[in-house]
Amino acid sequence: MSEGRRRASGPGLGPTHPQGPSQRQLRVGEEVRRLLADQLTRTEFRNPELVGVQVTVTEVRVSPDLRHATAFVCRLGRQDVEEILPALQKVAPHFRTALSRAMRTRIVPEIHFQADTAFERAMDVEAIFNSPEVRRDLGKD
Repeated sequence: MSEGRRRASGPGLGPTHPQGPSQRQLRVGEEVRRLLADQLTRTEFRNPELVGVQVTVTEVRVSPDLRHATAFVCRLGRQDVEEILPALQKVAPHFRTALSRAMRTRIVPEIHFQADTAFERAMDVEAIFNSPEVRRDLGKD
């Protein structure tokens, strides 16, 4: 086995590792994201807390052993995604069952949901750049 191959398959590799996720993690993560998004548009689960809720899956990160997947979600045009995370976690077994039917992998990851705050951070950074003090320092006034 080559040195590069051993490093790519070693434990602990993931989004925080300097090399980043492996190609397999990225491929499985994208497939899980696509399937979860499809399931969320169908709303086949029987949970009254999620009736009429529009959720977008922005990214899925899969652990190196492919046993866990963290789905980053946000609500369209709303900031209250934190309120529906417990409801999504309740229907996670339903999603995993649907994934097991659709995926062609030996291991189907356990799904965990987390709020995607990237958009809010981008808005905060934009607000900072548009503040009068920063615009003055950048010479845009």
